[in-house]
Amino acid sequence: METLTRKIRIDALPENTAYDDKGCDLYPSCLRCPLPRCRYDEPGGAAGMLRTGRDAAILRVAERDGIPVDRLAEMFGLSRRTIFRVLRTGRSQGIMV
Repeated sequence: METLTRKIRIDALPENTAYDDKGCDLYPSCLRCPLPRCRYDEPGGAAGMLRTGRDAAILRVAERDGIPVDRLAEMFGLSRRTIFRVLRTGRSQGIMV
C-alpha cells in the first residue's frame, strides 16, 4: 500500500502556538472586529471602506431630497469638487439618474 504524503505549506503556521490578537488601529481585536472584511483586505484600506459608505449616503440624499451641491458639501464637510466627483461616479455606475 502506498503512503500518502502531503506537502507542508511554506506559509503554514505551527499548531498549538499562542498568537497575540492585537487587532489594528481601528479595533483592538481581529476576532471581535465588527467589519465585514479586514481593512487590510479591502482596496483602499479603512479609508476606502469609509468612503464607500459616505458616497452612498451622499448619493441617497442627493437623489431623495435634490439638495444642491453647495449644501451637500457643507453637510458632509467636503469640497464641491469631491461632491461633483461622487455624483459623476454615481451616475456612471447607474446608481443615480
